[in-house]
Parts: sequence; structure tokens; C-alpha cells
Amino acid sequence: MKKILCIGEALIDMICTDKGTSLNNGNNFLKKAGGAPTNVAAAIAALGGKAELAAKVGIDPFGKHLIEVMQSFGVSTKWVIQDANFFTTFAFVSLMENGERDFYFNRGADGQLTETEIEQIDLSEFSIIHFGSATAFLDGPLQKAYLSLLHKAIEQKIFISFDPNYRHLLFQKNVSYFIKQSWHFLNHCNFFKVSDEEAMLITNTNSVNAAAEEFSERMENVFAITLGKEGTLLCVKKKRFIVPSIEVKPTDTTGAGDAFVGAVLYQLSLLSSENIASLTEDDWQKIIINANKAGARTCEFMGAMEAFKHLSNSIFN
Repeated sequence: MKKILCIGEALIDMICTDKGTSLNNGNNFLKKAGGAPTNVAAAIAALGGKAELAAKVGIDPFGKHLIEVMQSFGVSTKWVIQDANFFTTFAFVSLMENGERDFYFNRGADGQLTETEIEQIDLSEFSIIHFGSATAFLDGPLQKAYLSLLHKAIEQKIFISFDPNYRHLLFQKNVSYFIKQSWHFLNHCNFFKVSDEEAMLITNTNSVNAAAEEFSERMENVFAITLGKEGTLLCVKKKRFIVPSIEVKPTDTTGAGDAFVGAVLYQLSLLSSENIASLTEDDWQKIIINANKAGARTCEFMGAMEAFKHLSNSIFN
């Protein structure tokens, strides 16, 4: 089993528990460790894989909390760097009555991970690198570090995974830039996962099938488009399949997509590079079935990290 490196944001989600209340009127908040690549690393480790997280947090109680949570899952935090000059990043979220989210992002240390710091990582230890963008496409040192690591992964022929993790509230004023950055990673990765909405946004199409056609015409890589209860559209060697979803009564869908990605990468980490390259369409469908199981299990619990405590590779049986 080889190690998987996840890079990107580690942050604290502050969830307003006063349902239907805007952030300015909310009084009660629940602290949760978060960040898409952070979630993916935790899911990989929970399933029995070897994951390492490259991120930056502050020298404060919240940065300490993030490190402790990752270590509790068995994720290596060697490259979770604490910065004395920046506070740990926060995302404040409140769910309104109409289903919309009142969101405020207080960016701090996560965006300060530098190219110089990333260059110190010995990439020969890793067989897979996962890029979970979200904040990494925003201006700042992390953006350059992210691109630098991508190019090093390409040079060293390391398997590259990508999840764009589009957040409208972060990119609403510069959607075109997000799309441009996403295509750069899509064109160089070996596997990527997008939601149905992300697929249509990035390809500028109005249907999932049209988006899948655009992706398959432009790229040779394996990709998955998650469709919620409709399952997952999988494309392997330009052939498309619908892998059924796992029926579940959801308690909270937070982190389900990250568990899906974590499950895919965990399974790939058990294989050699040669064996990954020779995976058949049937092999990939089995991998996605297991990933759907991990996503479904995550939906049964409140909060991503709480859900990951109940993940193990036994769910694949």
C-alpha cells in the first residue's frame, strides 16, 4: 500500500445551529473540522489507507484542533504547517428556511501554504496526489504552491486526482477564472470527480450527458460525475456507465463527496501503477460501487468527521 498526499485547505466550519437564522442573528454555533482535502485524507485513513495532509493552519486552538482530529484518524500531519502570522481559516454557515445558505468565509492561514514549503516534501514516498481545490484557486501563495505541486507530480509520473469543489459564494465574481483553472487540472489528472452541477458549469452545457460528452472528447482520463440518488456516471476509455447509488435515508450529506473520493483513492493505493493502468471497465465499476457505499455511509451521520468514524473497508463486502 502506497501513501496518498492530499493538498489544500484545512479549516474550521462554524455551523449555526439556530435553523433558519441568518448569521448576523445566529447565537449558537457548532465547531467542525473541515476542508475538502482534509475530509478526503480522513476518509482514506478511516478506510485503512495511508494518507498525509499538506495544509497550513494558525498557531491557535483551532489549528491545534485540526491537527489533533487528523491524527486521531491516523492521517500524517507532518506537512500541516502552523503559521504564527495568520489565524486558522473559518467558514461560517447557516441554513436558511428556503434551503439557501448564509455563508461567510474568513480566510486565514490556509491560503499561505507556499511553494517553498511544498518543495520540501519528498514526493517519492507517494503514489497518488489528490488536489481538492475549493480555496486553492483563490489568490495567494497556496495557488502557486498548488500549481507547482501539479507540475512536479506530472514530471514524476505520480497518479493525479482532482476534485474542483466549486463554491459559488467564493467565486461568484470570477466564475470564468475558476473554470479556466479547473481545465488546467482536468487536462493533467488521471482521475477526477465532479458533481452534476460542476460538470455543466465547467463545460458550459445544460445537461449531464452533454457535459460527459465534452469531457470525454477533450480528455483520456477516467472521471466520475456524481448524480445524487440517480447514481454515478462513470467514464472509462471514453465508455460511459451509470453506477447505481446506494439507497439510504440521509441525516446529513456533508462530506459524502469527499468520502467517495477517499474510497476511490484508497482502493487505487492498494494497486501498483501498472495494475491501475490496466484496470478494466468492470474493475472501475466495482471501485465506484464501493465509493458509492462510502458516500452513502457518510450520509447516515451528522457531520463529515463524525461519519468517517464509522467508515471502514468492511463496508465494501
